[in-house]
Amino acid sequence: MSRENSVVTSLAGRRKKNVTSDMQTDPTVHALMQCRGGCGACCIAPSISSAIPGMPGGKPAGVRCIQLTVDNRCAIFGDPRRPPVCSSLRANIEMCGNEASVDATRVHAMRVLVELERRTGHG
Repeated sequence: MSRENSVVTSLAGRRKKNVTSDMQTDPTVHALMQCRGGCGACCIAPSISSAIPGMPGGKPAGVRCIQLTVDNRCAIFGDPRRPPVCSSLRANIEMCGNEASVDATRVHAMRVLVELERRTGHG
């Protein structure tokens, strides 16, 4: 199994168990990292079933969140109205990649998150 497939399988298991917030302390998640501002993949690729300000029914996979700014930053980051699923998702090298550019990071993260959606039946 490729490293990317291993990461997706691990993330898919967490999503199915709804314990994404455990990613910060889970020993199977390696190398948490600072989110790369301007990427926005986690605000586009995954489906979100909970209400988002401006999107009361959540959003389907592949649809840009209404709260994602033109420079690919979350407009409600740190706001208590931000969905818990968004707050619990943590950037890590396996999901986001270790590429030098934000554009390359976005491509890597989109590929991983789209596959995660597919494997968990959300996409």
